[in-house]
Parts: sequence; C-alpha cells; structure tokens
Amino acid sequence: MLLLGCIKEVTDYELAISLPNGLSGFVPVTQISDAYGKLLTKQVAQGELLEELNSLPELFSPGTLVRCIVTSIEKSDDGRRSVKLSIDPKKVNKALNSTALAAGMLLSGSVMSMEDHGYLIDIGVTGTHAFLPHQKAKTYIKALKKGPDLKIGQNLNCLIVEVKNEGRVVCLSIERSEVAASIATERQNWTLSNLLPGLVVKARVQKLAPLGMKLTFLSYFTGIVDFMHMDPEKSMSYSPDQVVRACVLSVQPSSRAVRLSLLPPFLQAGGAPRQLPGQRLGAVLEEATVKAFYKHFGAVFELDDGTLAFARLKHLSKTRKSFKPGAFKEGSKHKCRIIDYSLMDEMCIVSLKHQIIEARFLQYQDIHTGDVVQGKVLSLKPIGMQVKVADGIRGLVPSIHLSDVILKQPEKKYNIGDEVKCRVLECNPEGKKLILTLKKSLVQSKLPVLSNYEDAKPGLITHGFVVCAREFGCIVKFYNDVKGLVPKNELSSEPISCPEKVFYEGQVLKVMVLKCEPQQERLLLSFKLSSKPGPEDKWKCTPKEKREVKYQIGEIVDVKILKKKDNGLEVSILEDEDNVVAWIPMLHLSDFVATSKLLWHCLQEGDVLPRVMYLSDKGEHIILSRKSAVISAVQEEQVVRNFSEIQPGMLLTGYVRNVMPFGVFVEFPFGVTGLAPKVSMSDKFVTDTKDHFVVGQTVIAKVMSIDEEKQRVLLNLKVSECSSGDSAAESFALLSQYFKELKGIRDLLKRGEPSICELVPGKRVHVVVQGVREDGSALFSGCSASGWTVTATRYHLGGKNIACGEKRKVLVLHVDALKSEVHVSLREELLKERPS
Repeated sequence: MLLLGCIKEVTDYELAISLPNGLSGFVPVTQISDAYGKLLTKQVAQGELLEELNSLPELFSPGTLVRCIVTSIEKSDDGRRSVKLSIDPKKVNKALNSTALAAGMLLSGSVMSMEDHGYLIDIGVTGTHAFLPHQKAKTYIKALKKGPDLKIGQNLNCLIVEVKNEGRVVCLSIERSEVAASIATERQNWTLSNLLPGLVVKARVQKLAPLGMKLTFLSYFTGIVDFMHMDPEKSMSYSPDQVVRACVLSVQPSSRAVRLSLLPPFLQAGGAPRQLPGQRLGAVLEEATVKAFYKHFGAVFELDDGTLAFARLKHLSKTRKSFKPGAFKEGSKHKCRIIDYSLMDEMCIVSLKHQIIEARFLQYQDIHTGDVVQGKVLSLKPIGMQVKVADGIRGLVPSIHLSDVILKQPEKKYNIGDEVKCRVLECNPEGKKLILTLKKSLVQSKLPVLSNYEDAKPGLITHGFVVCAREFGCIVKFYNDVKGLVPKNELSSEPISCPEKVFYEGQVLKVMVLKCEPQQERLLLSFKLSSKPGPEDKWKCTPKEKREVKYQIGEIVDVKILKKKDNGLEVSILEDEDNVVAWIPMLHLSDFVATSKLLWHCLQEGDVLPRVMYLSDKGEHIILSRKSAVISAVQEEQVVRNFSEIQPGMLLTGYVRNVMPFGVFVEFPFGVTGLAPKVSMSDKFVTDTKDHFVVGQTVIAKVMSIDEEKQRVLLNLKVSECSSGDSAAESFALLSQYFKELKGIRDLLKRGEPSICELVPGKRVHVVVQGVREDGSALFSGCSASGWTVTATRYHLGGKNIACGEKRKVLVLHVDALKSEVHVSLREELLKERPS
C-alpha cells in the first residue's frame, strides 16, 4: 500500500511518520535509498565515520511530506501494532517503467551523487538515468537552509521536465514554483497500477454520503474522501457534479482503493500541513462540543478555539461495555484531553478517558530528570528491566539500578506486571530515551537533584552512586550522566588503602561537592561531609610540659571525678603524686550505650570510679575506659598489640570509632583499627549504617582479610559470624553484666533520691490523680519521688474513668532516671496479686 505521509520526528535511526486517519508509522534508517544504504554498510564495515554520509536529522525536517510504502505491520508484546514504512524510490515507484515516464509527472526521487553540472537522482525506475541540473535546484537548496549542496539520500519531489531516448534519460526540476503548479492529467498516462500518492488532480463529485463523498478523476478513476479530509469550511456546500481540486492520499493497487483529500495544504504539490502549537498538546479542555458522531469510528469535536478534534471510539469511554452512544448527540459537551495531533488530518486527537485526562505524563517531554514516577514491569532482560510509565512511554532500569544491592536473580524480586516506584536518572525526549532507578536510597532521597555541572556548587551535599572504585578513588555518578571524582584522601576520615574492597558499583552514598569546573565538566567530590571535630577532640588537656609515659595500655587505675562535661568526665588518677589529669569519654563508661548515659547522669564531681583501664595517650590527654568487655579482652590477652599479630578469622573486642555511609571503623586496644564494609555489618539488609551502630559502641569483630603492605584490616560485624561457639553463655554473660551495672547505678541514685530506688518495676503504690492530657494519658502525684513525672498512657488506664484528686492503686512499669519519669498502669489484670 502506498501512502502520503508527513515527517513527525527525526532521530538518528528512524523517521516517525504521521499517516492519514490519525495513524503513524516508522521509516528505519535502512529504508531511505539504495545509495544511502550502501554508505551505511561501508561505514559499519570500516568502523569510522564517512564524510559523505549525513545523519537523518541533517537530511530530513519535521513537517515535510513524503511518499511511503508499507513494508510490514508488526505486533508488539502489549498488543500495539507498529507500521514499518519505506521511502526508497525503488520500492515507492516500483510500478513505473521507463516507457511510462512522461513530461509533467511528479514523483519521488533520492540523491545518488553530485556531478559537475548537477545531480544524479534515483527515481527507482530500472534502465532510466535521471539528471537534476544545478540551475533547477538552486532556489530549493537556498530555501532549505541545509548547506550549499544536496546530500546523498535526500528525498525530493521531482518534476519530469523532459524525457529523452524513450525514457532512458530524463531531466528533472525541484523548483518549488514548478512543483507547486504541477497537476496530474490524462496526458501523463497514469494507470491504477502506478498511480502515486501526493498527486494533485481535478476531480468531480459523484456521490455524497454522511461519512464523506465519492469522486471521479483522470477520466476513469474513482476515489473516496472521508469526513476527516473534507474542507471543514466547505463540507456543507459540496454538490454532485461539482469540480474540485483533490490530492491522492493513498493507493491500494490490489483492491483498487484510492483515498483523496480536499484539505487546503495538500492541494498544492510540495505543500506542508499546519503544526499544532506545542503548548496545546496535553491540554485538558473542560468543554468540547460534539460536531458529529460516527458509530463505527468515533466523534468529531469542536474545541474552545474553534478547531476540530477527533476521538477514536476506544477513547470515548473507559471500556466498550460502558460506552453509551446516546451521550454523544450533536451539541453535547464533554471534558477531554489533547493527546496527539495528526499532521495528515490537520486535526487534534483527543481522549475522554478519565485515566488519560488525569495522567501525569503523556509524552517524554512531560518527564523531567529527578521526577519520581510509577511504572509497570514489562520485561526483564540481562541489561535491565523495561518499565511502562504511561501509554507510549517506556523506560529502562539498568541492572545495577534494580535495587540498593546488585541482584543476581532479579526475577525472584520482580514479576511482569508489578507496579514499581522509580526515579528518573535521565530523559532524552528527542531520542525517546528514559533511564530510571529503583534504588530506594535515590527514590526516597530528599537531597537536591544534581543534573548539570552548573548546579554543582561547593558545599552542596547530595546522593550519588558509585560507578567505579579503583586505587585512585571513586567515580560517582548523578543525574543526566553528571559524574565526578572522589580522590583517595576524600574517601574517609580514616585511611583506605583499597577502595575497590570497600566500595562497590551501584552503591549509593552521600557526597559533598568540593570543586566544579562546568565548562570542562570536571567535578571534585568528597565522602567526608563535615570537618567538624569529633566528640573526643572538644576536650583538650594541655599540660605545661610534656608528661612522661607512666602507664601502660591495659593498666587498671582508680580515678576521682574532677569535672562533668557534656561528652565525658575529666578525672584525676588516684595514688599519683603528679595528680595526672585524664579523660573518660561518656561512651567509654560502659559497654552499653544507654547505661553509659545513665551512669554519667548519676555520677557527681568528687565520686571515685574504681577499676578504670588506661586505653591510650595521644600526647594531648590520657584516654581511659570502663568498658568491661574491652578490659576483660586485654586482661585475658585476647588482643593484638600490633599489626603483625593479626590473622584472618580472629575474633577481637573493640569499639566503634567512626560510622560512615559505606561502613564502620572499629578501634581495638593498642591502636589497631579496621573497617567493616556495609555488606559485612549486619545479618539484616543495611540501608543506613547509622541505624545499626553508634560511635563508642562495644563490638566483637571477625577479621576477614588483611593488607600487610598498607597495614589495613577488613572486618565482619555480622552476629552470625562473630560468635565463639557458645552463644547462649555469651548472651547470659552480657545480661549478667548489664544487670550488675544497673544495680551499681541504683546505689548511686540512692544518694540524691533514696525514695526513687524503692520504685522498682512490679511494685504496687498509691498515687493521686492530677489530671488527664489531650492524648488520653494521665498525670499522678503522691509517689515517693519528688520532682518526678508519674504518667499512665490511655491504654494503661484500662478504660477507667478517673477524676482529679482521686486516690488510685497503680503498678510501676518502668523508671526512666534520665528523663525523671515513672510509667505506671491501672489495668486490673496487672494489679491482681499473684499467688506466692
């Protein structure tokens, strides 16, 4: 089938063609012409760009009319049909032969080569040489503004000026005025087998019908004009035997069916249809008036600006069953949305479907980098996952972006048809390229989206993903292919010798911009988000003269508290003549983080702390620790004193020194440090490292590997890997130590608030109701603890109505010494006395 089409979009690999009746098709780059195809083959074989081969955007412009032939109709996975076309003159003009050629004929041609006096043109007729003189191409080239010459593969509307040697040689013209004035006549001997779309003819109205009219032309041909191609301003004034000017739209030789158009832009050969203003596409119109309804096709509407629009039958209702023809009487008004524009019909295509009217995206241009979108899984392939974002909009999730970690078997996590929430990494509307990510860290990120180098201001903190980890550092990528370097010294506050062992491809991390040169597209980054001093650095002890090293690591001393500070205790070592001042960081008061804070709260200046271990002397101050597990490890010689003693598989007790997005640094007594990467931190999936560890936390770590040259250690903190064998005994020992420390804290509390120590969980006491809060919880007084808040949640009131001043019996649930709060319950099932 031959059709007249209009170029809608041009990419490097295909032409998108608007066809009559709202249809569309595609011309692959291999279906342009013989000469162009040979250049493509040569370029692929040589593996380098050819100067004489121009890209499709250099040869074709949107809005240009072309003659096409249907080569195939393919059905996609989702049931959509794709029309493949060719504009190769050898296929479009295959019914023509040299003896049929006549002066005045208008047909398609393609530039084969440039000669001294003009161009050789391929018109697809075997045995005929077609020549276009420079003089007949000059004004066309000037108007086209695509360079000083025609290019190989360029498609032309060619008018035959002269036929020589029985059609073996023809002279052509592409002068716009000559082409526009051309009209097909009987003298040109057109037949139904070689009739071409794009020909302008004089025709006579033979019959009028509700859906169009029947015309006769070129003496004995008949053709149909459907309702979409009648001139809207004259549609009511056509009459039988009227002579009109018409353009051949399509020819189907096998069925002898010819379609014609009476729309003004096609009535001059080489004309161009009107374009739709860009801002109208996607517009939602509250009231569109029905002009005509065709029960087998759809409805024509008049829009708010007076133009006409067409809605296909399937776009008039949600389903075929819910379709009501009676709702589309002439004059009725409906809400609709412009979803497309048919260049060949010069008519908007609209939809009345609610889901389309409400749809966030209609075309690739509506999507912006960084947008969070909902999609449906279409297919899973080795390169990644194809996702349908909207009708006609598809995106690719590369395999490294299917999850925060690399999935070896993505088919176990995702199924065809699953709804997924993605974020747009890159969107190129021209190339219809959409790259998405499913990494939760990126999808849920609240940090700024970095999509161009100009926005990369020093100090900006954002999320990026690692694409390469090497000896020199990490390459991190952002949106729209923006990428930068994190040099080795900016990977962490702790030295990292082998970045490739710590970081992995696809890993999402927070980064800070250090420096950017937008013109050179150079970006310098850092994983060190802040240069603020750590808690231990806030307190400095500056002795008048350098101390002699009196104590060895592991030595046990008794200390007296000199001063309480926000992050620890300043102490003096007892039985030392020089009154040496030392420092116990708050988190070194106990193996348990909560107990450390509680103990700090209860201690007072002047208190003596027995059995504190000398941990380190960094030259500025002595660091002491009261962590029982660390002290035991040193005393039982379950430690390494230097790097040479470390062996893979060892279990070592230490404490968290630093928590980074990519892992945890652990320090051991005697100063050896190691890194537990994110993947080796927990038996559970780790999204945020800070959810699992805090600085100062006591941990048992297993040595995974060592780098003797760089003196670096990689660790494993997974509980399943770090047990010595008897996990039950280890757990009971930890609990025993925890309760022992709690008892010590209770003894300290007795000094300042002896009565509070009597309030133990499970004790029954009498209290007086003070009031009820807005959330339903109640406040009490009368406990032996003055200045403490006694509360019961709404649940623990047990549905009882209470009034201010009432005396009630309650059960103590929990005593929070840090917040000076006592939590109690009035529930009967808890207050019942248990039998002894």
